[in-house]
Amino acid sequence: MRDRAGGDGRLGATRHPWRAIAVYTHLARAGFRRQSQYRLAMFAGLFTNCVFGFVRAAVMLAAVRAAGDFGGYDEGSIGAYVWLSQGLLGAMQFMGPPLDLADRVRNGDIAIDFLRPVDVQFGYLAGDLGRAAATMLPRGVPSVLIGVLTFGLVMPSTPGPYLLGAVSVLLAVALSFLCLFGVALIGFWVVETRGIRVLYQVAGTFLAGLFVPVHMFPAWLRTVAQATPFPSILQAPIDVLSGRITGTAAVSVVAVQVFWVLVVGGTGRLLLAAGRRKLEVQGG
Repeated sequence: MRDRAGGDGRLGATRHPWRAIAVYTHLARAGFRRQSQYRLAMFAGLFTNCVFGFVRAAVMLAAVRAAGDFGGYDEGSIGAYVWLSQGLLGAMQFMGPPLDLADRVRNGDIAIDFLRPVDVQFGYLAGDLGRAAATMLPRGVPSVLIGVLTFGLVMPSTPGPYLLGAVSVLLAVALSFLCLFGVALIGFWVVETRGIRVLYQVAGTFLAGLFVPVHMFPAWLRTVAQATPFPSILQAPIDVLSGRITGTAAVSVVAVQVFWVLVVGGTGRLLLAAGRRKLEVQGG
């Protein structure tokens, strides 16, 4: 498909990069505004975050006090792990609704997306980044503040971990979307993907370190987890933001996140291209 916008249906990204950036920025803003409309849902999410945060923090705190050496965590650092994970959960969308893209792939409406002069993967990614940003102020940040006020979290006192942590969170949100994007594209070959999405949610939340820190896994399970992108979605930004890892070790963790974004994103583009060929063959 070729058009006057750029010859390949992607806004002429090579000839007009600033135009493409402006369009993706607009899509991100649209995702932000769309998510911002669900104020009651976000406050309900904040309430849920706090309830489960108190339960998780109480259990983890009791485990630290009983064990003494709890994988290098003390009372302050385990509190930071719990409340940062609760604060990031909405942005990462592990337990959220399935992507709209999954339904569009299933019913064939994805064909309309292919006709638009916007890259399908980047367009949906931009919208999801806007959605994630809209969840941080009313849901993510208050969750962490409540943890600070009630559990006395141990957090870094210098700006470095927060600046690198912001980059880590951005990469984690992008990686989370790209994983869901790949799962949704399986619908080109499988009629019903709900079972696959449920399996992704269960395995993903566990291996990402939502229930127990990845550092607490047995050696063999920790190796399995590190061979997947899931720890880079949740455990990595928590480690950077909380100051558990600093300096070159923190930069290495962010580099691993970049690696997984490229690998998962590239795999998604291959699936998208293969699905498009399959769609054209079947639909003409």
